[in-house]
Amino acid sequence: MRALVIALILSAAPATADTWIKLDGATIEDTLNDTTWDYKAAWQTFHASGRTLYNAGRDSWGSWRVQGDQYCSEWPPNAGWDCYDLYFDMDLGRIKFVGRTGEETIGWPRT
Repeated sequence: MRALVIALILSAAPATADTWIKLDGATIEDTLNDTTWDYKAAWQTFHASGRTLYNAGRDSWGSWRVQGDQYCSEWPPNAGWDCYDLYFDMDLGRIKFVGRTGEETIGWPRT
């Protein structure tokens, strides 16, 4: 299924340098479910159960979900969910989380 989602994303628009497209809720879920992504100095696994494991030198467990067309996460001991727009780079297969203040985090699929 994930390969089909990626193929549909790639066929949706012409490829140009640094081409990002915003993902909708269903595509966010298909893109993240049971995958691991590498960041500059960390990695994160998104379990289909809604649990997520982030590691930047030590394990940190949180929860994730899709709300509308956004990825949302919650990390104890903080209460409350933070939500982000999620984009897919059609050229390089990367994802980009963009928060409400414009901060960006880019991830690469772990192979």
